[in-house]
Amino acid sequence: MSIQVSPSPIPNSNLVSLTSTLLDKDTYLTELLNQVTAPKTEGWLQELREGAASWVRHSTIPTTREEEWRFTDLSSLRKLQFNVETVNYASLEFDILPEAANSRLVFVNGVFAPELSAVSDLPSGIVVSNLAGLSAVEQEGVRQYLAQAEGAQEVFTALNTAGITDAAVVWVKKNVVVETPVHLVFISVASETATISQPRCLVVAESGSQVSLVEEYVAGKMPTPQEGGVYLTNAVTEVWVGDNAEVSHTRVEWEGAEAFHIGKTAIAQARDSRYTCHAITLGAKLSRHNLEILQTGEQTQTTLNGLTIIYGKQLSDTHSAIALNYPHGTSDQLHKCIVGDRAHAVFNGKVFVPKPAQLTNAAQLNRNLLLSSKARVDTKPQLEITADNVKCAHGATVSQLEDDEIFYLQSRGIDENDARKLLINAFAAEVINKIPVPSLREILLNTVNNLKSLTNE
Repeated sequence: MSIQVSPSPIPNSNLVSLTSTLLDKDTYLTELLNQVTAPKTEGWLQELREGAASWVRHSTIPTTREEEWRFTDLSSLRKLQFNVETVNYASLEFDILPEAANSRLVFVNGVFAPELSAVSDLPSGIVVSNLAGLSAVEQEGVRQYLAQAEGAQEVFTALNTAGITDAAVVWVKKNVVVETPVHLVFISVASETATISQPRCLVVAESGSQVSLVEEYVAGKMPTPQEGGVYLTNAVTEVWVGDNAEVSHTRVEWEGAEAFHIGKTAIAQARDSRYTCHAITLGAKLSRHNLEILQTGEQTQTTLNGLTIIYGKQLSDTHSAIALNYPHGTSDQLHKCIVGDRAHAVFNGKVFVPKPAQLTNAAQLNRNLLLSSKARVDTKPQLEITADNVKCAHGATVSQLEDDEIFYLQSRGIDENDARKLLINAFAAEVINKIPVPSLREILLNTVNNLKSLTNE
């Protein structure tokens, strides 16, 4: 992951500028590119895809020799050959949030599923649609933002862009306040062969608007599911928060047990805007989430709450970067990890505060709970500050369940297993209880409560 500190309101507006001869540097990556390449069309979207494909052909899959990936080994990914595959989703099951029963978009293996979607309960002034369903005028507006976020040249982001055929689009007009949460569901259904899907999401909140968004990545429930199905989800979400706009964003990843999940969330915050992200990671054999925030105006407020719960042999990597380029910016980040069995959690959080960003207030804290002697966490909170009139702090803690706390609960008639579960739930609830959708909070709390593997050594 790389992010540049840039004051540009629309950074990286020219996605690709390559003049050299195409060079396939990584054969495996080229094979992935060939799988996801869409049929050639005319227009701006084809130009976007071709430019991104050029970057992919000049790139390689990251290895542990690179600093940003030194704890996340993708060698197991390289052993697999992925194919694009569509499925019959007529009998597909998934959880519908009551608050968003009529304000959701559903994609299955990266393909829009209109029969599973419902957008009838939305006020005027908001557009919730797949890209192909937009009018010509609306698509022209999307053109100004799609694939224009900072970091578009990162290899997996470029691979996603190179394969764009459709996308989830949420566009809130100026001064429109949307009370109903918007639910974006990206379902992956395992097959007999390894499959790849590349969900894409674009959110634009114009000046003075407010919206709440739930973005969910989940393994599909079929009547006769494939056991041990392997798939790769390579997801990219771009969020543009206008002047004095507010976006509440909840991202939940609970992919299948053999899945690979690589996600990018890129946010651009204009003057006086407010952005909150609740990122919950529960699933996948290997997952990586790159969360990148770029401040493009003064007095922004950024709140990041993260929770990772993994066990077995899962590996989960969260990399965040906040670029505070202007004065009076505020950021507050709390990321928690609960790690059981032989699982491995990684957290790397960067906050950039250059000289122009005077009177910045930035706080970052990573708290980790290890539930077994073989669980592992690598944590690296970072502050890079050149401004001299700021208030910034960061820290990290790694701990286990305290014997005296368990003993205290046992002395009150609670058995040891329930005591451990109670302490784990309390640790997780600090993040989950901040999610603004009640039904989702309840689902997540019940999920944590029922994860028996977390309470067994």
